Amino acid sequence: MEHDEALRLEDVKILVVDDDPEVRAAIDHALQAEGALTQTCGDGNTAVRIVDTDPPELVVLDMMLPKRSGFLVLEKIKQIEEPPVVIMCTANEGKRHQQYAEVLGVDGYILKPVRLERLIGMAEDLLAKRAEQA
Repeated sequence: MEHDEALRLEDVKILVVDDDPEVRAAIDHALQAEGALTQTCGDGNTAVRIVDTDPPELVVLDMMLPKRSGFLVLEKIKQIEEPPVVIMCTANEGKRHQQYAEVLGVDGYILKPVRLERLIGMAEDLLAKRAEQA
């Protein structure tokens, strides 16, 4: 693969975690249109279970989730041996939340409403960067 060619999302396993079914469906649909292999869930505990049993390469993670917050999910999945790339989505514009997410190891941070082309571009960039480091 040439270096100037961005990594495509085709066949990339992505987990979309959001408690809002419409947001989840919109992100899921956009990623599938790019050829990604997606899974979705609506709460933090399910997200952790999926990452433990069938680890994706990328997690699109809402901050405010039932059962376990996005921060606790992020903390848990960043502890595994080869953690997925994580992009956190939130409607909360506070810098403190972004700084905390960065401390926990988030790879990308995006404010809602999520512009899908921006999310896809960020996902491709972060996965390409990870591939270069491997």
